[in-house]
Amino acid sequence: MYASREDIGYDFGDDSKAGNKPIKPNPNIDGGWAWMIVLSSFLVHILIMGSQMALGILNMEWLEEFNQSRGLTAWVSSLSMGITLIVGPFIGLFISMCGCRKTAIIGGILNALGWILSAYASNVHYLFLTFGVTAGVGSGMVYLPAVVMVGQYFQKRRALAQGLSTTGTGFGAFLMTALLKYLCTEFGWRNAMFIQGAISLNLCVCGALMRPLFHIVSEKHVVRSNSQVNQAKALSHSAETIKSNGVLNEEPEKREKATNEEVHDSVQHTEMGGRSMYGLRILKTVSQLTVTVRKGFAIWYSSYFGAASLFTNRVFVAFIIWALFAYSSFVIPFIHLPEIVKQYNLSRQNNVFPLTSIIAIVHIFGKVILGIISDLPCISTWNVFLMANFTLVTCILTLPLTQTYVTLAVVCALIGFSSGYFSLMPVVTEDLVGTKHLANAYGIIICANGISALLGPPFAGWIYDMTHKYDFSFYISGLLYMVGIIFLLIQPCIQKKQLREKSTEEAQV
Repeated sequence: MYASREDIGYDFGDDSKAGNKPIKPNPNIDGGWAWMIVLSSFLVHILIMGSQMALGILNMEWLEEFNQSRGLTAWVSSLSMGITLIVGPFIGLFISMCGCRKTAIIGGILNALGWILSAYASNVHYLFLTFGVTAGVGSGMVYLPAVVMVGQYFQKRRALAQGLSTTGTGFGAFLMTALLKYLCTEFGWRNAMFIQGAISLNLCVCGALMRPLFHIVSEKHVVRSNSQVNQAKALSHSAETIKSNGVLNEEPEKREKATNEEVHDSVQHTEMGGRSMYGLRILKTVSQLTVTVRKGFAIWYSSYFGAASLFTNRVFVAFIIWALFAYSSFVIPFIHLPEIVKQYNLSRQNNVFPLTSIIAIVHIFGKVILGIISDLPCISTWNVFLMANFTLVTCILTLPLTQTYVTLAVVCALIGFSSGYFSLMPVVTEDLVGTKHLANAYGIIICANGISALLGPPFAGWIYDMTHKYDFSFYISGLLYMVGIIFLLIQPCIQKKQLREKSTEEAQV
């Protein structure tokens, strides 16, 4: 995780002392409070990603209320989903300065404010600002810390922990869809959004659970320090005792007069000293804040533009290119499957058990199972990640060829299971760049996913307007997805070849 002061548990201005303290492994790694972090991340996925999966309910209400085109109205949901992910790199700056806990709490307040203000919308453009931007930025400020904290608290079981926490997306899709549908029916969409805003304040509670992972100082050092403090206290007490017993041979009258003068001077000194100390505290606080902001910005800036830039890692750059094409292939079926079912005259079967529900249900199991498999000692997380991607792109390319409910259900189940690789993305990212750069690196990845989610569905709709079929939408998105996978395959091979050539040259020298 990013090395903010809050997150590593050091006090300001005490680096020299902290560096000399022996450090023990934290017992909360892979256990203890780590499971509370998983619970917090799980609830974040329910409240944020689950709510975004259920925006179709509100989209129908907005169409009826404002009488705008489907394309214009759909941008409200698209902006909210896209901005949640696109702001990732900038949220990394907040994390480096404030830590995950404060960033998530501020994001929870901002997200709730976006929902509440949207209840008073007078037109679609108002929703662009309140729901698309305000709630979207707030969601991003909670979502990234929720993912990063799980990666910080887990080492041996990271993939399983990420899988369990991200299953909240599937559960949230069911819970929030039912909740928003009920609230809109009973109270109207405006009151529904107001109530949802109040519910979203629970994101602040989730943020409060993101306790920084403190380093543990060894017991010997603590005992030694305590003994030194006790010794100092004893010496101080002895000095006071000597003074109180009047060891200094002064006459009583002179001593009394001197005492009165000392009391008077001491009162004046205390008043002046109190004001001075108060000013010093303010100055120290401002100074600490300035140092924290400058240091956080320097680390964030160097990660993107400095000599140690993340973009010098070619495999990571290939990962970004993959992310630009991958997420839309998962979102497009959710958006356009209902229309495809209608074209194939399968609405009756789909009403009994919707295909999108099949994807969501199996998606939950896919995340957990792929996480368990990836944590096995003999299994490479990278290989599991690639195999899941190959399965998903195959399903996307074959989806237009299936025209019966049973075959569509099988393909959708495979899409749901293979898309469980989303739980492996933070793990793969951390393996590529290390724990220190996880916040910024994963922020870039979800930013690329956000661009994909923002542009993918409108692109598929544009292709349909031209061809009056969704077939080419899936073919084109699948081929672009395959290009991203090829980049993931080629770059590690090139990097290994360069390392072998470099080692050969060094051996010859």
